[in-house]
Amino acid sequence: MRRVTLWLLSTVAALVLLFSYRTSTMGPGGASSAVAGGGSDGVVTNPGTATDGADGSTGAGSSGGASSGGTVTGSVAQTRWGPVQVRITVSGGKITDVTTVQVPDGNRRDQEINDYAVPVLRQEALAAQSARIDTVSGATVTSDGYRESLQSAIDAAHLK
Repeated sequence: MRRVTLWLLSTVAALVLLFSYRTSTMGPGGASSAVAGGGSDGVVTNPGTATDGADGSTGAGSSGGASSGGTVTGSVAQTRWGPVQVRITVSGGKITDVTTVQVPDGNRRDQEINDYAVPVLRQEALAAQSARIDTVSGATVTSDGYRESLQSAIDAAHLK
């Protein structure tokens, strides 16, 4: 009877240790992010004003939104693996381009996931003309952050 009890407790302990093992080397807040250009949260810019030189975006804001044209940088979405931020370009009340400002890149796996997921998310956003886009399989956290930042940019641009 003692052997069975000891065996059962050992098995339970081993299973608890096995299932609590973290398979990723990254923890919350441990990821760094790639910055593809400057920008502030919710900055609405219009073509034809002075540029900051980094990526062609303008430094002057517009109080009327970018529904007629310009670029808008969405807020930073803090995800489990790091920040996600996008910038949209608007022309004629339509989203004509979506670029990522920040995505998690703390390790090679993050980079692989985002190299695959970001172009898919961009195409989905351009096709949908909204933040109602599908999650990319295997990139759920990035997809959620992308949608959140995209929605804030759309709101700041005063699009539907």
